[in-house]
Amino acid sequence: MDIFSDTRARILAALQDLAPDGAAPLGAADPAYAPITVEPPRDPSHGDLASNAAMVLAKTFRRKPRDIAEALAPVAADWPHVTAVEIAGPGFLNLRLADQAWHHQLAAVLADGPRFGDRPAASGAGPVNVEYVSANPTGPLHVGHCRGAVFGDALARLLEKAGHKVTREYYINDAGGQVDVLARSAYLRYREALGEAIGEIPAGLYPGDYLIAAGRAIAAEEGDRWLQAAEADWLPVFRARSIEMMMEVIRDDLAALDIRHDVFSSEAQLHADGRVEAAIAALEADGYVYTGVLEPPKGKLPDDWEPRPQLLFKASAFGDDTDRPLKKSDGSWTYFAADIAYHYDKIQRGFDHLIDVWGADHGGYVARVAAAVAALTGRKDALDVKLCQLVNLLEGGQPVKVSKRAGTFVTLREIVDRVGPDVVRFIMLTRKNDAPLDFDFARVLEQSKDNPVFYVQYAHARVHSVLRNAAVELDSPELADAAQFRGLQAGDLAALTHPGELDLIKRMAAWPRLVDAAAQAHEPHRVAFYLYDLAAAFHAHWNAGKDDPSLRFIHAADRPLTLARLALLRGVADVIASGLDVLGVTPVTEMR
Repeated sequence: MDIFSDTRARILAALQDLAPDGAAPLGAADPAYAPITVEPPRDPSHGDLASNAAMVLAKTFRRKPRDIAEALAPVAADWPHVTAVEIAGPGFLNLRLADQAWHHQLAAVLADGPRFGDRPAASGAGPVNVEYVSANPTGPLHVGHCRGAVFGDALARLLEKAGHKVTREYYINDAGGQVDVLARSAYLRYREALGEAIGEIPAGLYPGDYLIAAGRAIAAEEGDRWLQAAEADWLPVFRARSIEMMMEVIRDDLAALDIRHDVFSSEAQLHADGRVEAAIAALEADGYVYTGVLEPPKGKLPDDWEPRPQLLFKASAFGDDTDRPLKKSDGSWTYFAADIAYHYDKIQRGFDHLIDVWGADHGGYVARVAAAVAALTGRKDALDVKLCQLVNLLEGGQPVKVSKRAGTFVTLREIVDRVGPDVVRFIMLTRKNDAPLDFDFARVLEQSKDNPVFYVQYAHARVHSVLRNAAVELDSPELADAAQFRGLQAGDLAALTHPGELDLIKRMAAWPRLVDAAAQAHEPHRVAFYLYDLAAAFHAHWNAGKDDPSLRFIHAADRPLTLARLALLRGVADVIASGLDVLGVTPVTEMR
């Protein structure tokens, strides 16, 4: 039961009788109804629920918004638990509800437990592909990859919570010059493993210590058979073996954050299977590929630039600022051509919506890929690229030095090993993905209100502490069991009348609505914000009980009141657990 969706459905039903004379009544799924919302008023003094229905439909119904609101008001007044209907401003419909309405909402929370907020399968929505991390397999994941990994995984969880079928995907960039550099770097460590003094790592190779293990593993497997071989012979062997080993490291690092992908796609395999040619042929068949000469780049010309005929994609026809080359001067496909093929492959696999999670340094690449997907699907909304901005690692406000293991950066694994996966995941979602984020090791571990992950976890643990204490004080061990609260009905909760208690229920009731909104916007950080606000309201009500003993949760002489208040706490814990599950964070029952 979701009071916001339920009230919206009642409004849509009532509107069927208000269609203009001579016009067929609108169906509930009509696009004209889509912008209609039911939400808490910004000012709580205006009531419990507010709807913009009258303003949205004024043009469609050919009536003044206030006239529509005045027609809806008497209908709404007869709905269950509505105590007053008011029309505000140009036509906002504000509803005030009896306490019993919120008791019903708490009963719904208790019935569903941590599943509260799960939405039914999204009607008419096809499967969603979320591609995230997709780091080049040339080294361990660093802090930037960490943010994209957490964001992508939380977004996938959020979309599943909202009723979407989601596939998590990793695109392995295992073609091109960077994997040849990886192979040469691994070969150098292979020579080192066989006793050769390699000295300082040459410029242009990867310097990190992480490749020592790769060199030793290949030496153990292959012996010295490649020491005197020509590069053309050993390069493909070392390329394949080092990519395989680096992907094992990457998978292991992601598993430390409880992140696992359903599909791993290979760029090299796209080329090998002819899928690049197939994708470009599909664009060509629609007239989006031609041979032409590009205008020179703006500003200072590169020394090697020359006007020449090239195979081009008409990206400018789909919002990009120029058309884009598909082949290099040597006749090989550009990286962009392979990217087109990869997205075409996802489309061919039946995904209705594609979400790519990229690092901030890929911002200039978004328009061309979006243009290609629009050309391939005929839809501008088929692809959403989410850019994750930089993470600034700090130690007590001071920048953290680079990692010795990686050579130039701090690895994801080092961060997780130091503070734990739950802290990493929550903190990475305390800012919107396109805003820079400071990650201060000292602050993320402190136990204070300023540390959001501690503050939320502490609320969940506090609830369980009260339930354990109640089980002892009332000599009722069953009170520590969540199942004891699942069957409670609104009448069992009637004792919850204090404004602080009702405020907590109202915040819980808003959770399904937030799931819908955050999933639609592809913004999992909203969940972290919501949980912090819910925890803050809970802690505030807890503290009120210190000053006013009548607000305390356990009253041995009044078992019905105690049971109702324990049910309220159980609901808070369930909703926090539901939200933490979206973030991939474990709800704790004790703080250690």
